[in-house]
Amino acid sequence: MPLAFLTADRAFDEAADDAPLPYDDRDQWRRPYRPGPWRVGAAAILLLLASFVLVSAVIIAAAGGMSGAAVTGALGLAMVASALRLLRMGVWVNATGLRHVRFLLTRTTPWNRVRAVRTAQRPVKWLSLPRTVQGQALELVVREGAAEPAVLLTDHNADFLSRTEAFDRAADSVEVWAYEYAPAARG
Repeated sequence: MPLAFLTADRAFDEAADDAPLPYDDRDQWRRPYRPGPWRVGAAAILLLLASFVLVSAVIIAAAGGMSGAAVTGALGLAMVASALRLLRMGVWVNATGLRHVRFLLTRTTPWNRVRAVRTAQRPVKWLSLPRTVQGQALELVVREGAAEPAVLLTDHNADFLSRTEAFDRAADSVEVWAYEYAPAARG
């Protein structure tokens, strides 16, 4: 008994292929790649540690030390916020511009200021540590301002370490967004 809804060889409705997807809203900020295992693992460990800190805050509060419980609870909430920010880091794009989210800083560049988004071979930081290795970086060149291009992604950061194909797909995706929306990136 064939189950058509579970098989890959069923006939698709041709009219459904032309319809836009319901989540294909170009005005919403989206990350054109998935977060990597290093970033997700670090955030999971930080959330696990935060759960222990928050449980200890409850135990301290039950023992009667309210000031200690408040400090411990605040530390636990700071750890949760740090883990969420760690997951939010990366490059986000939409129809109005490109947003580079770092741990403490977010910089949004409108597409009309973008001169080029390109991949270059250069020394890059390994997992954002001071050690540098030879690798690839996705660079953002703006029209006026910085003489040095801003590094958006590298193939040795927490999203793409040991995932060269994923870095290539992500860099190509961001370059396509720049080609579509930045007039200076086309020429």
